[in-house]
Amino acid sequence: MSPDEPTASDQETVLQNQTGDRWYENGLIYGVDVKSFQDSDGDGVGDFPGLTDRLEYLDRLGVTCVWLLPFYPSPGLDNGYDVTDYYGVDERLGTPGQFVRFVREAHERGIKVLVDLVVNHTSDRHPWFQRAREDPESTYRDYYVWAEDPPEPEKEPIFPEEESVWTYDEVADAYYYHRFYDFEPGLDHSNPAVREEVCEIMDFWLQLGVDGFRIDATPIIVQKKGLDSTELDDPHRILKQYRAFASQRNADAIFLGEAGGEPDAVRPYFGEGTGDEMQLIFNFTLTDYLFLALATERAGALDAAVDQLHLPPEHGQWANFLRNLDELNLEWLSEGERGTVLDRFAPDDEMQIYGRGSRRRLAPMLDDRRLLELAYSLLLSMPGTPVIPYGDEIGMGDDLSLDGRDAVRTPMQWTDGPAAGFSTADPDELIRPVVSDDRFGPDGVNVRDQRSDRDSFLRWVTRAVRTRREYPVFGRGSATFVETAPESVLCHRMDGDSTVLAVHNLADQPASVSVGTDVDGLAPIFDDERSELTATDPLSLDLAGYGYLWLRAGGGPL
Repeated sequence: MSPDEPTASDQETVLQNQTGDRWYENGLIYGVDVKSFQDSDGDGVGDFPGLTDRLEYLDRLGVTCVWLLPFYPSPGLDNGYDVTDYYGVDERLGTPGQFVRFVREAHERGIKVLVDLVVNHTSDRHPWFQRAREDPESTYRDYYVWAEDPPEPEKEPIFPEEESVWTYDEVADAYYYHRFYDFEPGLDHSNPAVREEVCEIMDFWLQLGVDGFRIDATPIIVQKKGLDSTELDDPHRILKQYRAFASQRNADAIFLGEAGGEPDAVRPYFGEGTGDEMQLIFNFTLTDYLFLALATERAGALDAAVDQLHLPPEHGQWANFLRNLDELNLEWLSEGERGTVLDRFAPDDEMQIYGRGSRRRLAPMLDDRRLLELAYSLLLSMPGTPVIPYGDEIGMGDDLSLDGRDAVRTPMQWTDGPAAGFSTADPDELIRPVVSDDRFGPDGVNVRDQRSDRDSFLRWVTRAVRTRREYPVFGRGSATFVETAPESVLCHRMDGDSTVLAVHNLADQPASVSVGTDVDGLAPIFDDERSELTATDPLSLDLAGYGYLWLRAGGGPL
């Protein structure tokens, strides 16, 4: 199939997907960096056999989808996002056969698999780029954007340490364009040959059983890249082509878009009016304002965020998260708001990164079990699909001695001890060091201990996830915010095949709340064991500091 303009039958396949089993609306997506999750052969690097052996753990947690960070062959200068072969598996992580086994066994447990589609750029060591720089007549020359005298850039580099989006290459005797690092030359998707390659890449992994793709740097893929020759009449047409191709190969294939920006600029990536681009988009706006609300103890920040977001199209869903395996990017707050959040949760220079965010893990950043539960209760009860990175479900720590984003990409903490049950290798031979902090490292935080402790954070997260999944209205319903006093209390209502209310106190001090609602028969389904429902008509609650209550309509307690 050509990757050019989708046909009517292709569009019909996309529409059929929209009306099919939209599993992602009531799912939990779990982000995994394979090389840091579980080492099966003692070489100090996590691998696919190790990940496969841990599927039982993910199943018990309530994970419905695993999102795999890049696992392709790579020099590893950007945690695998500098790809040298889109059709392979980094040999340290296993073989293609072991990858297929992982996908098959995940499917047997009802767990979907998303892989990163990193096609905004390649590594400068990719064979395409090497041929492009060596031969100006090569087909691959036009895979990238070149200029002998580059124009003034319209965009700044994504990473502040990069001086320009243009870098001179001595072999090519020309400048090439890149928005990320200078070792990641940008691909030109206005070139039909590049689009053909992207479709072949998707086809390859779909044939191996994956259920979809996280589209890395979604808007940047289709942005103009420095020259008029790279401009597109309709940039969204490219994404529609890719979605149509994937749906033609697998009608249930999912696109999860990484698209940061103002909500009005992001919403079109759902494919407004037609719904033929992303089914899921990361909700950077909600994340930023959620942290602002936690920092200020004022619910109005979250109310304002959801006001900006509006509802996605019927087929679409926001992918909500507290942290990912990059930085906590606070770029969409004002400078003053960003400063407020950083002063509260990342006050030291070593905790901050790129002048726009925090490079801390969630647990040490919040540094309070009650606040950690509150943050997760907000995440799991908000409209959208929750996404969590490996290790946050046990409250793992970070290692600020590591460079940049690697601070939050340390080995998973399965047990106590110097290698944390991640590997049998000598600790000095691990791909990254295990967190050494007494409180948040493996001696204080690990899966084995928390599994046997009914009051552990892991057991709490598991209960919260399973309660959410019992009430699909959290993912599929429509949200309404209910006015309350004091200003620290947020109450939102989800209506659909049932009705639920979630009430959260963002302040450290207790609060008594009376909520006006026409919902009858409300009863608690999940709470902090310190807050209580005191009356139902009118609805009255006594909330503990950082307290929360989820309530369902229509009957007594479960």
